[in-house]
Amino acid sequence: MRDSRRTRTIVGVLLLISLTLVVLSLRGGDSARSGASGFFAPVENAAAAIVRPVRDFLGSIGSLGSKDQQISDLQKQVDDLQGQLNASDYDHNRAKELDDLLHLAGLGQFRIVPAQVIAVGPSQGFAWTVTLDAGRDDGVKVDQNVVTGQGLVGRVVSVTATTSTVLLVVDATSTVGARIESSSEVGYLNGTGDARTLELQLIDPFAPVQVGNRLVSWGVKGGVFTSGVPLGTVTEVRGTAGQLSRIATVKPFVDVTALDLVGVIVQPPRTDPRDSVLPPMPTASASASPSASASSTPKVSSTPKASSTPKASSTPKASSTPQASKSPSSTPSPGKT
Repeated sequence: MRDSRRTRTIVGVLLLISLTLVVLSLRGGDSARSGASGFFAPVENAAAAIVRPVRDFLGSIGSLGSKDQQISDLQKQVDDLQGQLNASDYDHNRAKELDDLLHLAGLGQFRIVPAQVIAVGPSQGFAWTVTLDAGRDDGVKVDQNVVTGQGLVGRVVSVTATTSTVLLVVDATSTVGARIESSSEVGYLNGTGDARTLELQLIDPFAPVQVGNRLVSWGVKGGVFTSGVPLGTVTEVRGTAGQLSRIATVKPFVDVTALDLVGVIVQPPRTDPRDSVLPPMPTASASASPSASASSTPKVSSTPKASSTPKASSTPKASSTPQASKSPSSTPSPGKT
């Protein structure tokens, strides 16, 4: 009973206060409202301080889904831009590969069929092979040579209507006839099973070979390999001249671990292109010019020293009597001849 009375009393007091405030607001105008606001301002500020964090939290929960969507959209845009950049780099590299391939074919007068590597792996018991997307329908045949813009890749060992399998030059069972640049010395370039090394053995054990020599393929009429295709550069020579076991290590021009666009030589040239397909060597010529110019400088500067006036006009040597008497005796000798 006491609790209910107390509750009714509190409610009555609150109603009385409310009515009083309403009357004051109607009669007193701005002064009453300002007084009421000043009276209740601390209460309102305290309530706002409590309610504001809860309101912000509930608002953030409501906008959480939209922020996740924005992040997802931004990530998608980044992925799209990265994909466009990668595609641009790939197209640029592919265009360069095609340009180099056409350049090699033009220099060597090779008729080629462009093809793309679609698989890498062993085939028919070989360790190093690739599969191309060109086959019999494109004019590809067994034993035709495959090249890139840098040099020889290998030869075709099997063909279907739409694909072909190529035995790479680095395979341990591969052997290519090779010739040293600007030389008639020939030998056999053998694969080692290592993608970065080949081994050259010359037919003549006394033939000169040294580090830096470049090799091109050496083919015979009716043979498997086309002549004049770049092979690689000699990096090491083991053994001495005359030894049958003298072997030269060769680094191939073509990186067979990064093949993409290649060309199948479907028609070799009528004449041997010799060394015309090999790239120029600007480094050697550039390094030779500074040395030549450096060596010419002392010769030019030595001329003034030879014609220096003080030495020619030195009084003791010019006026020495024995030297002057020898000059007449030397004159008859040209007259005798």
